[in-house]
Amino acid sequence: MSIEDDVALLERVPTLRVLGTASLRMLAIGSEQKSCARNSALFHAGEDADAGFVVQRGSFRIEDGGASVVAGPGALIGELALINAMRRPSTAIALEDSSVIRVARSLFQRVLESDPAAARRLRDEFARRTSQIASDILVASGKLST
Repeated sequence: MSIEDDVALLERVPTLRVLGTASLRMLAIGSEQKSCARNSALFHAGEDADAGFVVQRGSFRIEDGGASVVAGPGALIGELALINAMRRPSTAIALEDSSVIRVARSLFQRVLESDPAAARRLRDEFARRTSQIASDILVASGKLST
C-alpha cells in the first residue's frame, strides 16, 4: 500500500481521524506494516504494549478472558497502548491472512507533541467518549434497578 492509501485508512479510524491529515501523514510515514498468517497471534495478553495496530486487511479475534470481538479493516486494536505504558489485557489472533499498520507509542507521542491542536482534538474526543460511557452506565444501571 502507498502512503496515501495508509492515510486514507487512518482517516477511517474515529480516534485517529480527529488528528487531521497532516498528523495522519506523519503517522503513515513513520509506521510499519506487519503481516500475520491465519491463526497467528498479533500479540498475547500480558505482553508489554508499546503500539496500536490499524487493521489493513483481514480480521482478528480479540480475546479478553471469556469475551471476544472481531476487528476488521479500519479497526484500531490496542488504542490505549498509544497513550499509556501498559501490558496487553487481551490476545489478538488473525482469523485469516491479515495485515496491520503498527503505530508505535513513541511515534504517536512525537506526532502529538509536534501538533498541539491535534493533541487537543484527541483529548476532546477522549473526553466525549468518556462522558458517553458514563451516561451509558447510568442508563444501564437504571434499567437493572427497575
